[in-house]
Amino acid sequence: MAGHIGIVACSPEGAALCYQTICQEGAELMKDHRYPEISLHNHSLGEYMDYIKRGEWKGVEKLMLSSARKLKTAGADFLICPDNTIHQVFDKVEPKSPLPWLHIAREVAKEAVRKGYAGWEAYRELGSLYFHKGRYSQSKRREYSPVRLSR
Repeated sequence: MAGHIGIVACSPEGAALCYQTICQEGAELMKDHRYPEISLHNHSLGEYMDYIKRGEWKGVEKLMLSSARKLKTAGADFLICPDNTIHQVFDKVEPKSPLPWLHIAREVAKEAVRKGYAGWEAYRELGSLYFHKGRYSQSKRREYSPVRLSR
């Protein structure tokens, strides 16, 4: 039995793609039209962008934690967030969160290492302008480099 996934959504496009991907990939793995239970919560993208444009990352943190609490109440076992930009505050959100997170950047970096890609070069393709210019991106660049090259 798969766990109940909570999606902390920011952009509608990212949330929809995440949901659709979980359903499609889950059905391939679980067979017979089955996939994990999924709950999604989002605050308006506009709310996030108001904070982001002003550089008020504590506001982004507040929104993410609000979603995390609501998803816990909905029964989620763990959380994911299909948005690179708001990961700027992930290191602040994670210790305050009521549920564990699967972190997009960590998982991508692990997979890049497993496949032998040139870590940061493969990893950076997933980021937005806000993600790459931010503190979070810079710390992860150091954390996951150097990564072996197998090509």
